[in-house]
Order: sequence, then structure tokens, then C-alpha cells
Amino acid sequence: MEKQQDLSAPPASFDAAALIASLPQRPGVYRMFDREAALLYVGKAGNLKRRVSSYFQQRQLSPRIAHMMSKVHAVEFSITASETEALLLENNLIKQLKPRYNILFRDDKTYPYLRVTDDRFARIAYYRGSTQAKGHFFGPFPSAWAVKESLQILQKVFHLRTCDDSVFANRTRPCLEHQIGRCSAPCVGLIDELEYRADVQRALRFLRGDSKQVLEELEVLMLEHSARMAFEKAAVYRNRMAALAKVLQQQSMESEGDHDVDVIAFAYQGGRACLVLASVRGGRHLGDRSFQLTLPGQSETDPWGEEAQAELLERFVLGYYESAPLPAVILASFSPSDSLKVWCDLQAGLSVQWLRSPQGIRRQWLQQAQTNADINLKQHLLQRSSAQERTEALIAMLATQSTSSSEDFRIECFDISHSAGEATQASCVVYKQHAMQPKLFRRYNIENITAGDDYAAMAQVLERRYASNPQSLPDLVLVDGGKGQVSVAAKLFASQGFPLNRIVGVAKGDGRKVGLETLLFADGRQALELAPDSAVLMLVAQIRDEAHRVAVSGMRAKRDKARQQSRLDEIEGIGPRRKQRLLTRFGGLRGVMAASIDELAQVEGVSKRLAESLYQQLRT
Repeated sequence: MEKQQDLSAPPASFDAAALIASLPQRPGVYRMFDREAALLYVGKAGNLKRRVSSYFQQRQLSPRIAHMMSKVHAVEFSITASETEALLLENNLIKQLKPRYNILFRDDKTYPYLRVTDDRFARIAYYRGSTQAKGHFFGPFPSAWAVKESLQILQKVFHLRTCDDSVFANRTRPCLEHQIGRCSAPCVGLIDELEYRADVQRALRFLRGDSKQVLEELEVLMLEHSARMAFEKAAVYRNRMAALAKVLQQQSMESEGDHDVDVIAFAYQGGRACLVLASVRGGRHLGDRSFQLTLPGQSETDPWGEEAQAELLERFVLGYYESAPLPAVILASFSPSDSLKVWCDLQAGLSVQWLRSPQGIRRQWLQQAQTNADINLKQHLLQRSSAQERTEALIAMLATQSTSSSEDFRIECFDISHSAGEATQASCVVYKQHAMQPKLFRRYNIENITAGDDYAAMAQVLERRYASNPQSLPDLVLVDGGKGQVSVAAKLFASQGFPLNRIVGVAKGDGRKVGLETLLFADGRQALELAPDSAVLMLVAQIRDEAHRVAVSGMRAKRDKARQQSRLDEIEGIGPRRKQRLLTRFGGLRGVMAASIDELAQVEGVSKRLAESLYQQLRT
């Protein structure tokens, strides 16, 4: 790819006329900067001269674009060999540089899959991660729930194992899954390898969409065993048929042919959009996912132009399918650009069929997804409106000197949790843009304090949070506690020169009931008791309760981990080697605790007497 200019820094000065005159009529990528050299926008074009010059020559720009252009002070461009290559470069630059006015598709989660291993006795399992590992992968599923539902179906119909390899290799008797009719117990030889492998192949065919053929095959097997007077075995296949027939009857979406299909619908209002993606794989509807998206610089009163819609949808497709496999067919309420379609074909390794006006059952799928998008967007806007009102009411009540808008007003809340002084943890939760921000939550291990000293714990977490990085100070700091915690926070803020009016303590009422809290101020203002139906109190209680939840869950995990690690260490006669052998044999402490005395005695180095002692002590 040929570069026209250096992409690392903007030009020192800007002349729009000179820029337009220098633009080539070739595909490429352009970047716009403000006066402070901050990157505003990255765009692509099939014809750089025509596209970039349109920003300066059009009189009727959308409010969003007009707002951006008022800040532009420099423009750079880079020539590419094709428009598709420009699309790729644009996507990489947006992800790397995160321009203010570009849409960023933030979705860091890996999508869940169902995995069938290629072991001698294959295992079915929930899976996240690279699909380059050995085995067969089906998905991605829109949610963990959809994977687990499919696992239950496969267990009921095909009786495949789900246990870890370490558990499978060390079983001496069938587990509960076999007793409730969900596993054929290959671990203890209750099914031979050939028969189990046949069940695995049927499960794979079912996942690939051959449901009716599998049902017919099960019927043949049932009749064969019945003819041989093997009625118990025939009953097993009869029950499998019944379970599979029930599954097929419950499926409201039926695939046409062997194609995998994704359905994409889109709704927008008030500067925000909701996109719903439904997946059909192997003839089964795997559920749908909704994505709430924002168009940067779009006011709630600005109309949505075609250009804005196209940009948002393009960013979604690029972001989502960069990590998820493309299906053969996409039903969408929009048409892709030529460059986006070429990218999809290259990504999928086949020609992806895009249908905007499908017929028959596919038309129903698209209408259903569109209805879900409309409903989800309305619910989101209603919730956001209520949350915005609460945020603005809190700002008005506090009368803070913050220059942040209600959208950017940042609140951080701290809580301390411990179990009688053990496993002390502090939580910090963040509220911004009228919502909790889980990705910004933090937990802090509190050490070197007197056990149970909540004041010292609060002082430590606040110092670690703000003393070394004063720029991170939010607009409001909530501390879960009374006068002692507020005094600790005020002392730290005074020593650092931070404004005391940003500290508010939330003194608990009886049983943490909303309506019984008192707000305490570090700057000397009189304590405030709000009405139980106060919007401010509801917001404060919501943030405080989230901080409490995060602190308690962290404390319990830390405490349980420390206790579990020490359970075997506390038992006389169990040294490091025996401990490792026990954990390896039974797949962890839970497996050791579930083992019988005879099973414990089978471990190398564990006598019958020691096994009896171990069995009794683990149950006290």
C-alpha cells in the first residue's frame, strides 16, 4: 500500500483549498484533526477527492458532522489499492486510535461455543476461546444459557459425558448423571467404545442439522432391539426418540436447506441505536443478542441520516464478525456497501448471501428480530431517561463545582468487607453515563492492618486509589459508612489538597433498607436525610449496594480459597506429596471430599486408617 503522508502526526497548518486541490481520485483513508492535534475522525473513500471535498462544499451537513467540521484543523490521507483495502485500514486505525467521532464497537467478550472433543470417549462441553484447538465446535451461541440448554438436550438424547478428563479417568462407579439417565457411563465400561462412538456421531449430525435422519435412525434401532426381545434397550431408544421429538417440536425456527443464517435488525432513536442479532445453526434457533450502540456526536434531537446509519451498521458488522464466523446467509434490514460485502466474502471464504426482503419463514425471522430491536430500544431509552433524571437530581442537590455534564459526571463508591477480620477486601465501583460501569470496577486486598479495623482499611484503599494519581479523582466519592469513614476520607483529601465537598458518606439504616440512610458531608454541611421515594436516595442506594455486593463477593472468594487450600494441610498425615496425589486423583478438593473411604485408600501412600481419618475430618 502506498502512503501519501506520514500517519504519525498532523500537518502544522491547514488550508482547505490546497488540500482539496491535492486530493487524488483514488481509494484511500483520511484522518481529521483538531487544533490541538487530537484525532477527530477516520474515514474511508472509494474516491478520496470526491469524498473529502464534500465535507467542505456541502451546505446541508447533518448537525453531527457540522459539529465535527467546526473543529477540523488538519486532514491527512493515505492511498490504498482498493476500496476494500481502505475499509481494512480504516477499521484497524479506528481500533488502534479510537477517534472521538467514530463509532467504536466495544465487545471484548469471547463468544461461547459447544465443543465435542475427539477423545476416545468424546466429551461435550461449554467452551470459550480459540476454535483452533482439537475437536468439533458449534456456535457461536448468543449466550451461555443457549449453550447450556443445548448441552442438556445432547445429554438427554445421546447420553454423552460432560465430566473433566481427570474425573473420567479416576471414576470407579457411575456418577449421578448416569443415575438420572443423562450419561451412558463409559468411564466404568457400561457402554462399549463402538456404541459410544455411534452416539457421538449421531450427536454431531444432530448439531449439523440432520435431526430428522437421526430420529429415523433411533427408530430403526428401537425396532431392532424390540425384535430381538431386548426390551430394556429398546426402551432406552424409545425414550431418546421422545426427547428428540420434543426438542424438534419446540423449535419455532426451522432452517431452509443446510445454510446457517444470521438475522440482523436495527432500530434507532434519540442518538442511540439497538441492534439485534439472531442466529440459526443446524436448523436450531440459538437465541439472539441485543447491542446498544451510540453514534458519537449525535444529539438526542438530531435526525438520523442514511450516512450515519450506514456507518454504524458497517462498524457493527466489522467488529462482530472479526471474531465470529460468518454464516452463508445474512438477513438484514439494510444493504451492505460493496466494500463491506467483499470483506465478508473474504472473511467467510465463500460468497455470503445478503437478503433485505426475504420471503416465507425468513421474512418472519426478520420481522421478529425487528420487533425485538424496537422493544429493546424503547426499554433502554426509558431506563436511561430515569437514570439521567436521578443523576441530574443528585448534581443539583450537591451543588458541586464540577464542570462535568450529567453524561460525564463520575461517581466512585467504596466499601469494606471481611469475615470477622479475615480476608479483608475493599471495592471501588464506578457510575458514569447514567449507568454502572462494571469494566471499571476494582477490588483491593487490604493488608497490614489490625483485623476488623474498617477505618484503617478505608484509609488504605483511598490512598492507593488517589494519592499516586490525583488526576483520577472523580466528581463524587461515596464511602459506605458513618462519621468515622467520612473523617478518614476527609483527612486524606485534606493532605492531598483535594476538595472536601466531593466526599459523601452513606450511613446505613437498619437492615440496609432504602429510606433509612443518612448522607454525611466531609465539608461541614449538615447531614441530610432524604425521603424514601427521593430520586437521589434511589441512585445513592443503587451505587452503595453495588459496592457492597462487589466487596462481599470478593471477600467470600478470597476467604473460601484460603480455607480450601488449608483444609488438607490441617489434617495430620497429609503432606505435600499425598496432598498433590489426592487432588490429582479426584480433580480437586471437592472430588476428595466426595470420595468414599475405599476410594481414598486406593491413592498411593494413603492407608486404610489414614483414609478413614481423612474421610471423617473432611466432614466435620
